[in-house]
Order: sequence, then C-alpha cells, then structure tokens
Amino acid sequence: MKRIGVITRDCAGVNAIIRSLVRTADTYNIEVLGVLKGYDGLIDGKFTRLNRRSVSGIINQGGTILKTARSKRFFIESEQKKAVQNIKKNNIDGLIVIGGDGSLRGAHVLASKYNVPVVGIPATIDNDVNGVELTIGADTAVNVGLDALDKIRDTATSLERIFVVEVMGRECGHIALQVALAGGCEEVLIPEKDFNIDMMCEEIKTGSSHGKASWIIIVAEGKAKGHDIANVITKKTGLETRVVVLGHIQRGGHPTSIDRIMAARLGNYAVNVLKDGVTDHCVILKDGKLVTIPLEVAVQPKKTDVNTYYKLIKILT
Repeated sequence: MKRIGVITRDCAGVNAIIRSLVRTADTYNIEVLGVLKGYDGLIDGKFTRLNRRSVSGIINQGGTILKTARSKRFFIESEQKKAVQNIKKNNIDGLIVIGGDGSLRGAHVLASKYNVPVVGIPATIDNDVNGVELTIGADTAVNVGLDALDKIRDTATSLERIFVVEVMGRECGHIALQVALAGGCEEVLIPEKDFNIDMMCEEIKTGSSHGKASWIIIVAEGKAKGHDIANVITKKTGLETRVVVLGHIQRGGHPTSIDRIMAARLGNYAVNVLKDGVTDHCVILKDGKLVTIPLEVAVQPKKTDVNTYYKLIKILT
C-alpha cells in the first residue's frame, strides 16, 4: 500500500485522529491524501496532501482541518461512480473514513459495492454507532454541555428559576442523559422515551409548594424544542421559566484527554489494519482492546438501555 485517502466529518477529536493516522502512515512510507469537504470532495476530486508537518499542532483543535459537508449527492449512483473514478485516478489504495452513521454508511457502500478497501473510525457526538461503547467526540460534547450547565445552575439557584436547557441529539439522547445525570438535573426529555409533561408540571408545583426554588430540565433537540417546553411549564405552573439552547458549541471545543487518547490509538490501528488487508470494517475499542467490527454491523440502529440512566436521574433528584 503506497497511498491512502482520509474522509472526515466534524467533532472534537477528529483532528487528533488525522494526526495519528498521518504520522503512522509516514512510518510505513505511505502517502496520505486528505479529501476536502467529505464525500462531495471525493466526487469532485478535491484532495490535499498531508504529511507530518501539515498535521503539527492540530491535536488540541476541534472540528476538522479537512472541512466537511453532508453529501446528498453521494446517494446517487452516478455520483458514487465519480467518487470511485477519482480514487482510481489518484492511485489511492485504500480509504479511512472518520465519522458517524452517515459517513460509515458511505464507507460501507464503497467497500461492498465498489470493492474499495475501506476502514472506518467512529467519531460522532451522539455516540450512536452500533457495537461501539464510546465514539470519539462524545466525551468532549458531554463535557462542553456539562460546563455550560454548571454555569446555568449558578444562575438558576441565585434567581430561583426554572431553566430548560436544549442540547443536541436528533435521534439519540446520549448527550442529554449524560449531562442530566452528571449535572444533577431534575428531568430529561429524550427521543427514545415517552414523556408526560403534565406529570412533570405537577411535580414542579408540588416541589414549589414545599419550598423548592429552582429546576433544570434537559431537552434533547430531537424530542422537543426547549422554548415549547418552557412555554408549557410557565402556563401550567405559573412559574418563571428560562431557555438556553446550547446548539453547535457541543460539536466544537478542545477534545478531552479521553477523546485524544482514543484518537491516537484508533488512528494508528486503522492504518495498520488497512495496510494488512482488512476492509469494510470499523476499528473500535472494546473492553480496552483494539478490535474491528464489520461496517454492516456498525451502521445498524443502536439499541441503548436509556431506562437505567433515567431511573437513576429520578432517584437522585
């Protein structure tokens, strides 16, 4: 193997992966071409050469130096063929794809449909890749959210108000559950679980009558809009409610030590398994050990036990 390409999505830790795989490839005298702006860049033939110097100083940076975009074009077979032609035209012997469900689905298409050697690295703040205990970027996203929550709690306690905090998570409540538990929140609304807002409002009124002065309620964006929940709470309880939407700050930020260490290990491992002929697989950490799982498994819906976390949050309220 003489040349590999790398495609990325964005979240904290991705640059650390790029650094790891580029420097690992260099030890084998393998060239690395970065694909600019994800699968669209692969379709359009937009590449940049990466070397040890070009990845210097990026280990602590969020996002991706290769830029990225959601590619609707890659769902079209004619566009997929353009991507494959560019892989061949640029003498790319294999690809490493860094990202979440969508990115890994694209990787599986290239490997299974077009016989392109591909290895995936799971990196997404939602931690929703099947068969993966913790994706790169998820720990940082939770810590960014928790840092903001701690500041909000200071205000909520001082002003004796209800705060509804909306976090990211269109289909997965991982960030919401983790932040709610670590932040000592009173309630959490997630896509995976039904919710009774009338019951919550009754709990708030009962708590208020007993002297409880502040609440923090976490809402995953895929379950409801924070402003809608706040309006209902104010209407049904008569208590003043404020809304904070954390938004895309959770996708950025300096990666935590956990994400940096995982990035270093998985980036290195991905190059080694790709070099050794492994394809259509995803590299992961399982029980502290580096292993691979088929991309076909990784892109299946992930089932998580949200009830265990939810019950603990309510017990500790």
